[in-house]
Amino acid sequence: MRSIDDLDVHGKRVLVRVDFNVPLTEDADGRPVLADDTRITAALVTIEELRARGARLVLVSHLGRPEGRFDPKLSMAPVAQRLRELTGAEVALAPGVVGAEVRALTEELREGEILVLENVRFEAGETSNDPELAHALAELADIYVNDAFGVAHRAHASTEGVAHLLPSAAGRLLEGEVRTLSGILESPAHPLVAIVGGAKVADKIAVIDRFMELAEVVIIGGAMCFPFLCAQGHAVGESLCCEEDTEHARRVLAQAANPHHASIELPVDLVIGDRLSEDAEHRVLDGVEVPQGWMGLDIGPATAQRYGREIARAGTVFWNGPMGAFELEPFAAGTRAVAEAVAQAKGLTVVGGGDSAAALARFGLEDTVDHLSTGGGATLELVEGRTLPGVQALEGAGVAGGV
Repeated sequence: MRSIDDLDVHGKRVLVRVDFNVPLTEDADGRPVLADDTRITAALVTIEELRARGARLVLVSHLGRPEGRFDPKLSMAPVAQRLRELTGAEVALAPGVVGAEVRALTEELREGEILVLENVRFEAGETSNDPELAHALAELADIYVNDAFGVAHRAHASTEGVAHLLPSAAGRLLEGEVRTLSGILESPAHPLVAIVGGAKVADKIAVIDRFMELAEVVIIGGAMCFPFLCAQGHAVGESLCCEEDTEHARRVLAQAANPHHASIELPVDLVIGDRLSEDAEHRVLDGVEVPQGWMGLDIGPATAQRYGREIARAGTVFWNGPMGAFELEPFAAGTRAVAEAVAQAKGLTVVGGGDSAAALARFGLEDTVDHLSTGGGATLELVEGRTLPGVQALEGAGVAGGV
């Protein structure tokens, strides 16, 4: 995979696929404003390096799900404004995504200036990887750089199609994501401890399977622990549990009995509630037999200590998924304890995106881990061993394909 080190960008129009799919809120006048600029700041390393090397930048991203039509509430206008504030550069917002008027604006760019295209998903051909849209995007630039790891698992016009039409390379963020995540799979420091949480086993069974082969320990938390407990014959009350997940859990538990596979760590106590609510009646359950009318909503304190000991002795830690309903304070302690253990771990710590990143942010620990992935689905698919279309398109890229 080529990096921007391999490109001569001076004076060139560089189309950079960024992930500016930021959360929005509204101001007092009902206008959309940014609620969080983390994804914008994450892209600044690549943006500023390309500007310093004399590139003329054309940035393209999606925002929300406009489903192929213009939606003023999902315009890139607040993103362009924040980028202007962060860079101090000349930042303009294009009137659309592609077309003659937009192309003329790209040709007028001077070195170091930035043009932000409108939301690429205003174009219906984006998610279908329409060749015509890919060619129209290619006409806006001389070089293509993909720095949007969060959508690298999507074969869209702006993530895959256009990469075949221009000299292409990975930006610093995407390059770092692939290098770090591939590294923990190919040459981790041992013991490798994988912490997998969330709602359903089926959603992450491929991740669990991968770490059963590669890791020494797989720690299970969140609602997905209940199919494992059910498979062992424990009562799970009203906890989230279905037969499909329980079958997956039985198979994984059978694997864990093999000394050549990872061991499985499951809760030994729980925090249970009578409903999923901030004001739910709740208590710590000494054990894992959940009574009828109650549901397990967090790991218990003894489990948190046990998990913390495994994390502390790890050479490499990979964490994806909370230990409970951490958004609700009565059920946040388990996830907080695991987050603190990961933050204090001496080994390499890699945290997948999504809820794990949100948990770190909630507890003020986002700057304490070695690598906090910007991907959600992309992180999981790479860890599962699947090919990411946005990354594969950069393999051997460099020869323009005739635009």
